[in-house]
Amino acid sequence: MELELRRRYFNGGTNGIIALDGVPLCRSIELPWKMNRRRISCVPEGRYRLQLRQSSRYGQHLELKEVPGRDMILIHSFNHALKESLGCIAPVEKLTGEGKGYGSRAALDKLLAQIAGAKKPVYINIKKENDERIEKKIAGAHAYIF
Repeated sequence: MELELRRRYFNGGTNGIIALDGVPLCRSIELPWKMNRRRISCVPEGRYRLQLRQSSRYGQHLELKEVPGRDMILIHSFNHALKESLGCIAPVEKLTGEGKGYGSRAALDKLLAQIAGAKKPVYINIKKENDERIEKKIAGAHAYIF
């Protein structure tokens, strides 16, 4: 199973859309791109294996494995990248600004439900969004992303 995260970069954060088989599941927020610097940059583009993880702080969430130069990169819930993230990805229901959104816990639950019971490894392929036509394809897209 492979998820795709297509995103755009802004000074105040990185916004994206997470899709499965071309169907959008949720939006995403991250820190701005800062040359992959630990704890202050979004995740570099690439393909990463996802692993389910449980912690008392975040509950059930995902970890990206083998991110170059980084470790403990998680997909967990938060709503404001600059205030709450140390380099992780948050799924959100709606974008409200650069690196900002709401409904993160619900979006994470939806994402986890989609990959629950996967028989094969789950990957996420992170790419820069270059296709302006996607603006017309995604209903309800916010001006900060697509």
